[in-house]
Amino acid sequence: MYVVYGYAELHFPYANSLKDKRQLTQGIINRMKKRFNISLAETGFHDLWQRANIGFSVVSNQPAELDHILDAIRNAFQYYSSDMELINFTYEYQSL
Repeated sequence: MYVVYGYAELHFPYANSLKDKRQLTQGIINRMKKRFNISLAETGFHDLWQRANIGFSVVSNQPAELDHILDAIRNAFQYYSSDMELINFTYEYQSL
């Protein structure tokens, strides 16, 4: 079994409040949970309205499948909205 966990650091240049940020973060989290069946949560920058840190984890039996899912996750973060920018995308593999 293989596990990948990591985080995406996001910037919201047009967010004017925590409510604007919440709409974007909850939208991408809900969409990715439905589409990829992965675990996601906002893990940092809770008090900043133009930044977010979203942690994720994925489990699979095949490492090639994880590579495919990671590419799709990165693309989802990059192209979800023009109001959001991906600053950093970091992950690690674990074999169990």
